[in-house]
Amino acid sequence: MKIANSIILCLSLVLVNSPAPTNAAGCSSVNQATINLIEEFEGFVARPAPDPIGLPTVGYGHLCKSKGCGEVHQAFPLTRSSAEQLLRSDIATFTDCLNSAINNNVRLNANQFGALVSWAFNNGCGNARSSTLVRRLNNGENPDTVAQNELPKWRLAGGKVMPGLVRRRAAEVKLFTTSNSQEAHPSCA
Repeated sequence: MKIANSIILCLSLVLVNSPAPTNAAGCSSVNQATINLIEEFEGFVARPAPDPIGLPTVGYGHLCKSKGCGEVHQAFPLTRSSAEQLLRSDIATFTDCLNSAINNNVRLNANQFGALVSWAFNNGCGNARSSTLVRRLNNGENPDTVAQNELPKWRLAGGKVMPGLVRRRAAEVKLFTTSNSQEAHPSCA
């Protein structure tokens, strides 16, 4: 039993001290604070089910692309661990989207970029690309000011103000404005 506990302790230390996760190109991905924020607001769903506006989702906000979420290769019900793996896979789409939409002269730390990934994950890449938020960042405006002004505007779903989205945007602003020394954008510059 002592050996098993020692192995668990060692594995825990390795995980805590591991570098930031990377995508296929070896670039930094989002930090754990971002994963935690998305998981908190998306909630865990073990089997495909409609979200608050009726879209079929599973795991932590994975939008099903086929009937019964057939594109998900894990068996249902999902475990929290397999749902987090699916989330990390889904996030790559939004990190790539933001990295291509935001000019490389815009410098964002891991918390700033992570808050934007959470926002884009929730609102879609097309909405993020065409947003005033991205336009203002690309125009060289102060990132903290832009986030504080623009993120709270994204509080509607189905044409109605959703209290959950108001809370999520506030959490994203808080993450965005939390100091962090790790640069995340431009990615792999």
